[in-house]
Amino acid sequence: MKLWKPASLLMALVISALPSMPAWAETYEVKLLNRDETGPYPFVPEFLKIKPGDKVTFKLVTTGHAPASIEAMMPAGVKPFRTKINQGITVEFTEKGLYGIKCIPHFSMGSVMILQVGDEASLDDLKISSDVPPISQKRFKDIIARAKAAGAK
Repeated sequence: MKLWKPASLLMALVISALPSMPAWAETYEVKLLNRDETGPYPFVPEFLKIKPGDKVTFKLVTTGHAPASIEAMMPAGVKPFRTKINQGITVEFTEKGLYGIKCIPHFSMGSVMILQVGDEASLDDLKISSDVPPISQKRFKDIIARAKAAGAK
């Protein structure tokens, strides 16, 4: 009878646990611009689908921006985030669902994006809050249409 050495036993345990370990989280970059082909003050990309545990870095390409979550447009119980003017941020998204994101000073001018975490929610499930300015409501609808045309659900 052959006895296992402690190192061999440890290696066997590590290898057997690998399939059950979560995949490494990724970090995505979203840029806040002053203008692109979709109009003024866009987030690029304007729609992003990630996995729970992934992070998003909101990078200011020009000054005058401040990314923040829209509390009425995110999963219940999730802590909102908010930055100061000219401050980027990296946020880890652990809860599945749809998130509305805005640029605080340019919110009334349509500076918004949609973040989808996981596969459970559909873009059809996004409830655009009545507190969202009309131009931003229109941009949310345009983002949904463009995302669906590109194959998002």
